[in-house]
Amino acid sequence: MPETGPSLAKRDGAIPAPAPAADPNRWKALVFIALAQLMVVLDATIVNIALPSAQQDLGISDANRQWVITAYALAFGGLLLFGGRLADLWGRKRVFVIGLTGFAAASALGGAATGEAMMLGSRALQGVFGALLAPAALSLLAVTFTDVKERAKAFGIFGAIAGGGGAVGLILGGFLTEYLDWRWTFFVNIPFAVVAAVGAYFFIREPAGGRNRSPLDLPGVVLSTLGLVSLVYGFTRAETDGWSAGMTLGMFAAAVVLLAAFVAVEAKVKHPLLPLRVLLERNRGGVYLSLGLAVIGMFGLFLFLTYYLQVIKGYSPVMTGFAFLPMIAGMITGSTQVGARLMTRVPPRLLMGPGFLLAATGMLLLTQLEIGSSYAGLILPAQLLLGLGMGTAFMPAMSLATHGIEPRDAGVASAMVNTSQQVGGAIGTALLSTVAVSATRDYALTHAADGLPAKLLGAQAAVHGYSSAIWWAVGILVVSAGIAFTLITAGRPGVTTVSSGDGQGAEDEVRIPVVAH
Repeated sequence: MPETGPSLAKRDGAIPAPAPAADPNRWKALVFIALAQLMVVLDATIVNIALPSAQQDLGISDANRQWVITAYALAFGGLLLFGGRLADLWGRKRVFVIGLTGFAAASALGGAATGEAMMLGSRALQGVFGALLAPAALSLLAVTFTDVKERAKAFGIFGAIAGGGGAVGLILGGFLTEYLDWRWTFFVNIPFAVVAAVGAYFFIREPAGGRNRSPLDLPGVVLSTLGLVSLVYGFTRAETDGWSAGMTLGMFAAAVVLLAAFVAVEAKVKHPLLPLRVLLERNRGGVYLSLGLAVIGMFGLFLFLTYYLQVIKGYSPVMTGFAFLPMIAGMITGSTQVGARLMTRVPPRLLMGPGFLLAATGMLLLTQLEIGSSYAGLILPAQLLLGLGMGTAFMPAMSLATHGIEPRDAGVASAMVNTSQQVGGAIGTALLSTVAVSATRDYALTHAADGLPAKLLGAQAAVHGYSSAIWWAVGILVVSAGIAFTLITAGRPGVTTVSSGDGQGAEDEVRIPVVAH
């Protein structure tokens, strides 16, 4: 039987990585970190449900309606890397509380909005403070839970919230809009933020020595922010104006130039905003890429199944929200029962790859949607498979993205997780919407001479468009699984590599079981 533990380390002359004392309040801290994450994820879908009512009350034009969503997406997506770096610089707990406070204030402003400008301003402010809050929450989790088994449980809970929170937002948004008022979809954030901020003050303890006090890379901040804003806005314009529109192409060209300049700057400056070592580590890069692609697939479910249930089936907003419950159940099961239990036993790729393939199988079922499809016979099992697969994959992905990262880089590494999801969401909305609209139009033209009533033809064309877009989502999830299988080579957690301390790097490293990362 192979020798392990301290005796192996002693025999080989290795110096074991010291295991810091665990914070006795870490599980209480998890509650408030998870609550903040839930608030951010909820907001991504809850406002969509309230948008028609808000538009009517505030007199927002159809042309400007998209800006209620876009203002948030641009501020959030553009400032994520900056927010992650501030968390490393100022302290994650401090930035976490600032993010909560600002998000609550912006939500109060949105709920009290009296016109279009006030609403759009509040949404942009929500995006700004969300960009502080999201990376701070994930990096706090990464530095608080260092024991392998505890880390698996904590990230299982966090992954379930990150994946399933959007569906909860549909339920809550539908309930608040239908039975109270659309303004409560904003006001509901305030108690979430207050409870999380008070809990953070009393129970979150950030480990000492984890800050990165290097000077702020201002050129990197400017280039990354403008580059990401151009990229997200480009996909937003593609959804409304088409992929060949001048503004769309201009935004994409600007994004390429700005982000290329950002990479060039980061490679040269002494204290980069995003150290390239964070991106170029093979496993972490694989997580960012596969997670971003998987989010595109997720939007295939949320976007088109919501349309199908409300427009084709005639579900109310509340009924639509409850119709997503099987996916939430699958997410929670996959993340907390499958992913968390197996993460310490198998390599991450053997959870992420099969998880994405299982999700693709669930999405494959949804390509069979017809006007008269049964919820219990088709939609429910598809959601269960999709939720179970995504929950199983998201949990190790979230953990691996921050696993082994130096404490001084935890904030910006966490920000990259959020950035990959945000960009993936923008791509998913634009790409899949374009596919659906094109397929719907082609179907309607092809079957115009069939003599069907206009309403029936329109419904059939719409469902054909939804299923065509979902086929693309299936393919994207399969590609995501392939990336997980090929790029992610990390072994199971619990064994890591440490240096003997003479600074010679990998040649002097030995493998010993550890409990700290």
